[in-house]
Amino acid sequence: MSQTLKTTDIMATGLMTFALFLGAGNIIFPPFLGYMAGTELVSAIMGFLLTGVGLPLLGVLACARVGGGLEKLTAVFPEKMALIFAVVLFLAIGPLFAAPRTAVVSYELGLLPFIGESSGLSLALFSLGFFAVALYLALFPGRLLETVGKLITPMLVAVLALIAIGAFMFPQGEAGIATESMIQQGFFNGFREGYQTMDTLGALVFGVVIINAIHSKGVTESKQVARYTFIAGLIAAVGLSLVYLVLGYIGSTSHSLIAQPQNGAEIISLFVNAVFGVWGKAVLAITVILACLTTAVGLLSACGEYFSRVMPALSYRGWVVVCALASALIANVGLNTLLTVTIPALLIIYPIAIALILVTLLKPLLTMPGRVMLFVLAPVGLISLIEGLHAAGVAFVNPAYQLLAYLPLQAEGLVWLMPGVLGGVLGVLASRNTAITAEPVQG
Repeated sequence: MSQTLKTTDIMATGLMTFALFLGAGNIIFPPFLGYMAGTELVSAIMGFLLTGVGLPLLGVLACARVGGGLEKLTAVFPEKMALIFAVVLFLAIGPLFAAPRTAVVSYELGLLPFIGESSGLSLALFSLGFFAVALYLALFPGRLLETVGKLITPMLVAVLALIAIGAFMFPQGEAGIATESMIQQGFFNGFREGYQTMDTLGALVFGVVIINAIHSKGVTESKQVARYTFIAGLIAAVGLSLVYLVLGYIGSTSHSLIAQPQNGAEIISLFVNAVFGVWGKAVLAITVILACLTTAVGLLSACGEYFSRVMPALSYRGWVVVCALASALIANVGLNTLLTVTIPALLIIYPIAIALILVTLLKPLLTMPGRVMLFVLAPVGLISLIEGLHAAGVAFVNPAYQLLAYLPLQAEGLVWLMPGVLGGVLGVLASRNTAITAEPVQG
């Protein structure tokens, strides 16, 4: 018999979901966006919240609707296409980009302020230690609700609340002057920056982690699972929004602390040190390491769960170990390198993920959702591939990239949007025509 969750378990599930999403990118990108936006913070942060909070919430809702993770979302794809997309996404959100970034940001904000100078050896040792702890927690997925939701996350929330109080009681100056690009396109800059949190991609892989945590409490009825999954996503969305607003505000008012920051890690480090003094290093270290650790645990768990099903030569625990070791190795390239190589991959994957989520949510209204998905993803995927390869410096796509200038919203980073919408409309019309043709003739 299916159980129901107690209020404390619902809150713990929501806090666990919040902690899974709140990782490296969520901490370093909002301050940098706020710094660039200055007096234009409101428009920029609204764009950021759309891709950094709104789309992940829709992703969790899509997972709740289909009752599973990425495999069920891509069930309408041809089998090989679904496998390729899923493997690429899990590699990007796991050992290639997102997971290593959790260790590197923890190193730069959690350890570096204490040791003073970075070195390859210290980064390597820290990465190994970080992923050793993440690996230990990920090896027991049934305990995630207890370890992450009820133990680690409340500590994280308490420290974040302390930083928020410091931000508004001791601002480090007035909002700075916005850059020219922020004045002209603050909203769209924020929209694109929200990509780099990877949370929309995270929603597609965390969905199954959240659902499994709910199952571990004895809840098996599909409607109940969907309901609790959505509530967890909503709690996480509220928490993330508050964190982004605070961090964006910190960035916009920190122009007196630093002239030309390389990334948001520098901004938040200097701010916390200015407000909390000698205790600032400890406050920041606890915040970052807890936030990044919970995300790393979720990513390792999701990757292990997926790869153990599609490539059963290794068990869940075997794949978690492999992903942890690969993440620890790749983390040694450093933060700026990781950020640089991540952008082209996100330009390719993100629009496809957005289209997948939206079509999934509209599936009950569609006669032939598989056909509509094909009509949407064909133009979106092609355009995203061209943009990603161009951003990576691949020369042979330059003529195709120049043709994209004739489409609307290229400057805003949404050149794929109108072709995707048009493809969806054509897919709906084609589905209706097929349905009408297939109707038997009445004699």
